[in-house]
Amino acid sequence: MSFTRRQILSAAAAAAFTMSAPAVFAADRRVRIAVGGKALYYYLPISIAERLGYFKDEGLDVQIIDFQGGSRSLQAVVGGSADIVSGAFEHTISMQTRGQAMQSFVLQGRAPQVVFAVSNKTMPEYKSLTDLRGKKIGVTAPGSSSQVLANFVLGQAGVKPSEVSFIGVGASSAAVAAMRSGQIDAFTNLDPVIATLERDNLIRIVADTRKVEESDKIFGGPMVAGCLYAPTRYITKNPEIIQGLTNAVVRADKWLAKATAEELTATVPESYFLGNKAIYIDGFLKNRPALSKDGIVPDGAPAISLKALQSVNPKMAGFKVDLDAVYTNKFAIEANKRYPA
Repeated sequence: MSFTRRQILSAAAAAAFTMSAPAVFAADRRVRIAVGGKALYYYLPISIAERLGYFKDEGLDVQIIDFQGGSRSLQAVVGGSADIVSGAFEHTISMQTRGQAMQSFVLQGRAPQVVFAVSNKTMPEYKSLTDLRGKKIGVTAPGSSSQVLANFVLGQAGVKPSEVSFIGVGASSAAVAAMRSGQIDAFTNLDPVIATLERDNLIRIVADTRKVEESDKIFGGPMVAGCLYAPTRYITKNPEIIQGLTNAVVRADKWLAKATAEELTATVPESYFLGNKAIYIDGFLKNRPALSKDGIVPDGAPAISLKALQSVNPKMAGFKVDLDAVYTNKFAIEANKRYPA
């Protein structure tokens, strides 16, 4: 069988297009996720999705960019250096009050997992939260969800944010060092930082939202935590990417709900252990109940988040928030259909 020159050239062009198509597709599916403390249990689902190849299974080329604190990861998306935030749900509400539409599309945490603890070194005679007036309170970063919890807990005791000094200490070894050295008198932080300091009897826990029941009692309902959120325009423009990300995170949520400690430690980077695998495992077991099992935001959660924000930011009290606009469960519902187990 013979071919004309035109047929040969057409076949060559078709072959060249076929070879180049995957590269174009990969570029179109490139996603940058900003996170404030990737090693935290708070954000563990995205690490699991990355390590187990769930993002790649969805045809996504995901780059996770780590920052010190959730407020800085949010700034990265606002500034255009990232596409998605892995951060606190309540940021979607606070950003709406600033005229920037953000929407959560898959949940990672059912409760904040943030612990409010007092230093045994600088506050050995601590009796109540009112003792913290005039003291230095560590938070992961100014404006982060850890500061929201600190303000909320202090506020319930009648202590105003202006009556303490907030200091950003991060959520890893720097936070441990700040507490050990006595630079701060109390802080709100997460595991494995909390577990590390508890082991050495350096802190006293006064509020613990790793426990769903205690979190619900503190906030009066489901105060959801880590989620993936993005500018609403990005979600509208890229529904296939959003569905792929959601599928991966829901799979990770379900994997974490059943994983053994051995399976977890074999999957995450060794750097997550902060030098002590046993403490990391203990922290995981304490935090697992607060992780989402299906990626779905429960009914009433947005109203609870708004209430918490209003309690620490009087300017939000008079702002009418469209709570239906700050989240969507449609992608998580679809992901659960695709990955029911």
